[in-house]
Amino acid sequence: MMIRLLLLVLGMVMTATPLAAKPLIFAHRGASAWLPEETLAAYAKAIADGADFIEPDLVPTKDGVLVARHESNITETTDVAAHPEFAARKAVKVIDGRRQDGWFTEDFTLAELKTLRAKERLGALRPESMRHDGQFEVATFDEIVALAARSGRRVGLIPELKHPTYFAGLGFDTPGKLVAAIKASDYLRRAPVIVQCFEIATLKRLHRELAGMGNVALLQLIQSSDVKQPADVVAAGGALTFDEMVTPKGLAEIAIYAQWIGPPLRRVIPLDAEGNAGAPAALITDAHKAGLKVGVFTFRPENQFLPTNLRRGEPGARWPQGMVADVRQFVAAGVDGFFADDPALGRAAVEGDPLK
Repeated sequence: MMIRLLLLVLGMVMTATPLAAKPLIFAHRGASAWLPEETLAAYAKAIADGADFIEPDLVPTKDGVLVARHESNITETTDVAAHPEFAARKAVKVIDGRRQDGWFTEDFTLAELKTLRAKERLGALRPESMRHDGQFEVATFDEIVALAARSGRRVGLIPELKHPTYFAGLGFDTPGKLVAAIKASDYLRRAPVIVQCFEIATLKRLHRELAGMGNVALLQLIQSSDVKQPADVVAAGGALTFDEMVTPKGLAEIAIYAQWIGPPLRRVIPLDAEGNAGAPAALITDAHKAGLKVGVFTFRPENQFLPTNLRRGEPGARWPQGMVADVRQFVAAGVDGFFADDPALGRAAVEGDPLK
């Protein structure tokens, strides 16, 4: 069943709607509103649904292979808890200052991870995706690149390097592995690639090591206001905050080593006290003045993720029209790209297509 579904989704690619140039649609962990995130099936559907780029979050295995998981903690996204042979691997770790309890990719070889199966992280909120629990393997970065290369069109990759300072402390050079993968891949030397990270030092390193590759850009991710500093700044005892990074001075500094910033939605169009979308902030204008493009995250089609004034029905219900309306506010504000759990709705919003 898994193979049939993957082949069916891949077969849809050649009939996908032609892509508009801007804004770019970044498939957030694949078509993760419909299939378990970061799986080959989710990426295949995202390509078929018109995404310009597909996004794998990259973490290492014990034997040093880059795999796609939102975090190295795989408790919520795989069936690892149902595998008694791995019960003793459960651990407590502190990653970027946050205590986590569970199972972690860095404690499993790739062969061991391949015995696990993905599951829907948001559970019953996404019943369509949850129906596919147990069908798909954990995907490697190389497998995702190969999928894009077979797609029949020029699909970009927008990988995020997760927690590189934390992994460096464990002996894993994840930025180095990604640089090597890009340079070794015929597809990644030609296709559009945007590498994203919350950590500044990692992006500055990539700026040096990927210099001269005209198809590769870098994106500085920006946290919401409840996270004060990048993890590498904290580790180095620095004072720079995310709030300072989105000032005109901070944006000018980012433009020295990156071409994009990636702020959360509500740094761009804030919500008022009632949860309604307000007027755009100055961030897009300021970023453009600094020579940076803006790719916001993340649009989701369920009511609970939408501004109050764009919701219809029960709090957990899917409301596609609300997401499309939300996206169009950002398009009107001048955003250059956006991450979406449902790339087909993102495409409809960009193209002005009516929903079917």
